[in-house]
Amino acid sequence: MAFDFKKEYKDLYSPKTKPSIINVPPMKYIAVRGSGDPNEENGEYKQSIEMLYAIAYTIKMSKMGDHRIDGYFDFVVPPLEGFWWQNGVAGFDYAHKESFQWISCIRVPDFVENADLDWAKAEALRKKELDCSKVELLCVDEGECVQIMHIGEYDDEPASIALMDEYLEEAGYVNDFSDTRHHHEIYLSDPRRVAPERCKTIVRHPIRKK
Repeated sequence: MAFDFKKEYKDLYSPKTKPSIINVPPMKYIAVRGSGDPNEENGEYKQSIEMLYAIAYTIKMSKMGDHRIDGYFDFVVPPLEGFWWQNGVAGFDYAHKESFQWISCIRVPDFVENADLDWAKAEALRKKELDCSKVELLCVDEGECVQIMHIGEYDDEPASIALMDEYLEEAGYVNDFSDTRHHHEIYLSDPRRVAPERCKTIVRHPIRKK
């Protein structure tokens, strides 16, 4: 049976609709960096998603071909994730999506190395004529964070963020955003198939003690 990160690590992928504090272990991702409005038709963000899924499934299905990856085990491709920030903005300004900076990413098993990524890029170019040269391997160590399950439209996230901020104040913590610690979203619903008001998104923020 394929290894499913969501089922094996429910504390990371099944938070409640009330905030909670969690210590997030280091993880390995395939990632694409970019900027701009994620809703732009055929824009940079949507292109990044196409690249990431192409690479993720190429690695997953390597078992069907001649390429052998050391330590490989079959896995369910984890959900799309994103790290988001805006230069010079304290917090998050949803009214100016054009100023978003982002890292779009998908978690991959630790056995994936740069040589395997290079092979997957070549396969995507050969089979799909898709240039995935922007995809990189990224290791992220988030550490202590607060998270919540947001149900609803992305633009309504400030209400859930307000709950997290209130919770932190009462618990003696503060947000700890920096050049390496960002607003983090994990997309558990496909917005093409799920009504906006029912979409599930994990929102996670880095924190520290006051």
